Amino acid sequence: MRALFFASIVVLSGSALAHSADPLKEADAAFGKKDFAKAAELAAAAVKADPKNTGAHYLLGMARIKLRDNAAAVDAFTAALDLDPMLDAARDSRGDAYLKLGKFTEAIADYDAYLKANAKFAPEHWRRGIALYYASKFEDGVAQFETHKTVNPEDVENAAWHYLCNAKVAGKEKSQKALIAVTQDTRVPMAEIQKLYAGKLKPEDVLAAAEKTKAGTPLGASARFYANLYVGLWYEAEGDAKKTRGHLTEAVEKYKIGDYMWDVGNAHLERLKAKDKK
Repeated sequence: MRALFFASIVVLSGSALAHSADPLKEADAAFGKKDFAKAAELAAAAVKADPKNTGAHYLLGMARIKLRDNAAAVDAFTAALDLDPMLDAARDSRGDAYLKLGKFTEAIADYDAYLKANAKFAPEHWRRGIALYYASKFEDGVAQFETHKTVNPEDVENAAWHYLCNAKVAGKEKSQKALIAVTQDTRVPMAEIQKLYAGKLKPEDVLAAAEKTKAGTPLGASARFYANLYVGLWYEAEGDAKKTRGHLTEAVEKYKIGDYMWDVGNAHLERLKAKDKK
């Protein structure tokens, strides 16, 4: 998803961090420079020096989640919340870590608690909608993506997730008719994804559009990732488990991009793999 990922990191610089020990100041600076490994190392040192420093635990969690060490991020955010149960940003970010771990019920619980204290952000919270889809709370997911449209009307991904939830509630035909109209999402291959979900194109058209971007470039990797992700999700709505698995595997294992949605695809694929083991 794009644009309205509202900032969970209400960075504590200027308050807790500004008056903390040197490792925490340095960790904050490293995080600002996107050196997340260094930030995690320094934040861990700050935690060791002062285990009751809420800001140190929180920043450690933020660095860990950026490093995709989501289990460690959950631990750090939980420690921050144990010290300060009112630290809403930590609860929201812990929800992200839970979602990326495939713990969707726990993610929803954290998101709902966060939004109870921060209701104004409810329309922006598309991440909650994704967790609702994976928790099979499809009617609630439809409602979440409909309200997200009010703050982010030109996002094909929002339309796609609305469709995916609605297909479970109302069926394919009604969901196509109710598809949220989007005409100005210029990312490749979002226009083709929109038409696929509207029943106007085939999966191969989406994949072909992505292939027009230059391979081996960030744009090319992103286009191919999103094409395979949303084709895979579309096949899931169609009930084709084999093609769902194939395209999600292609997206996640071949095109490991830095976007949040890679983590969503990875959580989905891990869930499919877990089913294989049962």
